[in-house]
Amino acid sequence: MTLFTQIKRLGADTAIYGISTIVGRFLTFLLVPFYTNVLLPGEYGIVSYVYSLIAFVNVIYSYGMESAYFKYSSTLEVGTKKQNFITPFISVTATSVAFSFFIAAAAHPILHLINVSGNYISIIYYTAGILAFDAIAIIPFASLRMERKAKQFAVFKLLNIVVNVVLNIYLLVFLKMGIIGIFISGFVASASTFLFLVPTVVRHFSFPPSGALYKALLKYGVPYIPAGLATMAIQVIDRPILRAFTNDAVVGIYQANYRLGIFMMLIVSMYDYAWRPFYFSIVKEPNAKEIFSRVLTYLVLFMAAVFLVLTFFVDDIVKIRMFGRYLIHPNYWSGLNIVPIVLLGYLFLGISTNLTAGIYIEKRTKLLSVNTFVGAAVNIIGNYFLIPLYGMTGAAWATFLAYFAMAIVVYIIVQQIYPIVYELRRLSKIAAATAGVSALYYILAPDWLDVHPRIFVELMKLGLIVLFFVLMYMMQFFNREEMGKLRRMIKLNV
Repeated sequence: MTLFTQIKRLGADTAIYGISTIVGRFLTFLLVPFYTNVLLPGEYGIVSYVYSLIAFVNVIYSYGMESAYFKYSSTLEVGTKKQNFITPFISVTATSVAFSFFIAAAAHPILHLINVSGNYISIIYYTAGILAFDAIAIIPFASLRMERKAKQFAVFKLLNIVVNVVLNIYLLVFLKMGIIGIFISGFVASASTFLFLVPTVVRHFSFPPSGALYKALLKYGVPYIPAGLATMAIQVIDRPILRAFTNDAVVGIYQANYRLGIFMMLIVSMYDYAWRPFYFSIVKEPNAKEIFSRVLTYLVLFMAAVFLVLTFFVDDIVKIRMFGRYLIHPNYWSGLNIVPIVLLGYLFLGISTNLTAGIYIEKRTKLLSVNTFVGAAVNIIGNYFLIPLYGMTGAAWATFLAYFAMAIVVYIIVQQIYPIVYELRRLSKIAAATAGVSALYYILAPDWLDVHPRIFVELMKLGLIVLFFVLMYMMQFFNREEMGKLRRMIKLNV
């Protein structure tokens, strides 16, 4: 197989993984409007809280076996190909079953420990099942990736989401099962996914597993647990801390509005899938670093524009009516003020994604764990200090500070190992224009909403978007070459 063919195949696989992930996240997001229209904020808060705990426990259930499988199945330095499948698979299956039996047996104490009403005891049983089936599926899914069966991988992942979404609608709308129906849906979806993977398990099955390989897998995988927990802390630690300081209703409102950040998060995800193969493909070009620098500038400009559009129009988005209901139920609108903060956090996550190119190019990936632990520490400390003062808004700011700190840390690291001269002056112009237009919006918005008709308000919002680009032009952000291309594009469109 030629080098070009290999790269082409890698690009195709990456596209499949990327598209399936993005579609999957969007389908999952569709449950947010659904939940806000069928659940009270307090009920949705319990769901968000328990699933944030599941995210942490998932790290324990997998104990780095996926990474260990990739390491040893790719080199076969210990054991045969089938042993490299069956050994981690049996290990994860055995521990998952044991862990879940323990959780089910200790359901009442666990429910008391996490401070959830005894009326919801059944969600502990379903959670134990979800955790077990999700963990058992890890190695079969990893084997599909190793065998480059990207389409099969994507189909199974999407089927999991489809089953979950359909069951949620049926159990909550038609059977009126409330939050119990959500956990039943998750359990059935996870169990169904494992059934889809049974042929993969049968195809790789062999006996006995390798004891030497098992020791090597544990030695390689277990150290991943702290980094995995830190990653989860960045993503979901705000929910349990927010609940500890407030109540389930506040967590529910926070979760619904936080998920509106998906629009920026999808941009970061799509960029990530395209960025990784791109920088590896041009790293040997003489102007590679210049290209990397320019890409960051354009990325930030694009995300800044998206940030402004979503910030100005989020009120209109949540009030879109479908089938006689708002996109987000009015019970949750009190948390809309956190959406711009969440968007800004994802903007800095996008910057971090761009900056990490140097770390991967120099094969210094262990340094990424430093960044992860810094982000986790900032998020935890920020939540404990800011939530008592500002409630859910403080939780949003804590997460923003975590992503901001990660961007700063990765910038410092990369400048030490793969220095790039970024266009800091141009980036500062984007920041100044974004801050100025945002400040103007928040100064004028109260008067607009109270005095002027809706059409006037919408036109003023559009005017502020135009003002952003006018300011960029006045600050001479665009160079001569870019201005020439813009003029040609305008002429073509006209």
